[in-house]
Amino acid sequence: MIRSGTSIGANIRESQRAESSADFRHKLRIALKEADETKYWLLLIDSEIQTVEKKLFEMNEELIKLLVAIIISSARNK
Repeated sequence: MIRSGTSIGANIRESQRAESSADFRHKLRIALKEADETKYWLLLIDSEIQTVEKKLFEMNEELIKLLVAIIISSARNK
């Protein structure tokens, strides 16, 4: 992600010093490809974060269920 993300700016910078209109467009097309690759990596990272958050949510739900069960059981055994 760092490579593709930093390559975007580098290619845009290169396009500003292009030798021709075709070279200008070529550099911008490369920047676009790198931006698209960066988007892929960001989506992948986001999905991994969401998976971790979902797992934490599920674990918290289980903890709540256990605590409720213990409290109810404890109240019955007074």
